Amino acid sequence: MKILVTGAKGFVGKNLIAQLKNKGFVDILEFDKDTDKELLEVYAKECEFVFHLAGVNRPKDDLEFMEGNFGFTSELLDLLKKNDNKSPVLITSSIQAERDNPYGISKKAGEDLLFKYSKETSVKVLVYRLANLFGKWSRPNYNTVVATFCNNVAKGLEIEISRPDVNLELCYIDDVLDEFMRALSGIESKKKEYCYVPVVHNIKLGDLADKIKSFKSSRIDLNIPNMEDELTKKLYSTYLSFLPVNEFSYDLNMNKDNRGSFTEFIRTAASGQVSVNVSKPGITKGNHWHNTKNEKFMVVSGEALIRFRNINSEDIIEYKVNGDKLEVVDIPTGYTHSIVNVGQSDLVTVMWVNECFNPEKPDTYYLEV
Repeated sequence: MKILVTGAKGFVGKNLIAQLKNKGFVDILEFDKDTDKELLEVYAKECEFVFHLAGVNRPKDDLEFMEGNFGFTSELLDLLKKNDNKSPVLITSSIQAERDNPYGISKKAGEDLLFKYSKETSVKVLVYRLANLFGKWSRPNYNTVVATFCNNVAKGLEIEISRPDVNLELCYIDDVLDEFMRALSGIESKKKEYCYVPVVHNIKLGDLADKIKSFKSSRIDLNIPNMEDELTKKLYSTYLSFLPVNEFSYDLNMNKDNRGSFTEFIRTAASGQVSVNVSKPGITKGNHWHNTKNEKFMVVSGEALIRFRNINSEDIIEYKVNGDKLEVVDIPTGYTHSIVNVGQSDLVTVMWVNECFNPEKPDTYYLEV
């Protein structure tokens, strides 16, 4: 199938083309504002499906709204009609089309033009009134407030919030693409004359700002956002796409002494924390037990002897593990335990504990194995 994508270099266009390629489509006819206009007629003759994404969001002059959102649509449909091309046409409109502002009026005019074209030609048209889109490759101060907030927070710039209680309706780019792939297969989501993306999220502007700010703080307090919340997961992925290229990495606080080091890596409110423990040769760490706190040890480098003893018994249990064969050792409650570096090099162990360390309730009691 030859697929024409207008607005190919825009936010939605770039994501759509990448996904089409992921799905195995190779005949993608890309058209953008800097493409030779003569190619549009060639594409309008050859294409078998049209994703009409081109449009104007923030022009210097309001007249450009009608030119970009109505005029170009008219030009495209005229070329399809001239070439007697019956390809389905999918157009991205906006929820703003219901509002009486220059942008909304121009989008509504584009919709009406497409519906008229469908009646005249019996061509299938799919009109999507999209909510505020967000995701990777979006442009700050242009596409969406999410992009602006992510960009500014990631780069240490101020963000302005005049109406923190205003409710936003957000739609994630990957959810849009999932729907577009269904539309391409002829199973679009539709209510009356309009198509829609089934997954939409709502959040207040002030809460959005606070959430995005917390993403930056997570590099310091190590608290990973709640990935069980779909909106949080999508916003976090979007935020990461705005990190400056020289700030992909960040330092951790390594607690060092003559025995080695202990470094917290990740903390979560619901699922505990992950740390990395380094022990020098011959060093023993641990010799303590817990009532409720439980851990998992995985040696990734070096050789270790992990020793256990039920605090009500004299019997010692030993597990010898090394980084050549990754395995997880559970640390049961009620067992005092230790880990000994029995190798000739540093012992590196990844440790998970089911709760984040609380100095007021450490649940850790010294007792030699």
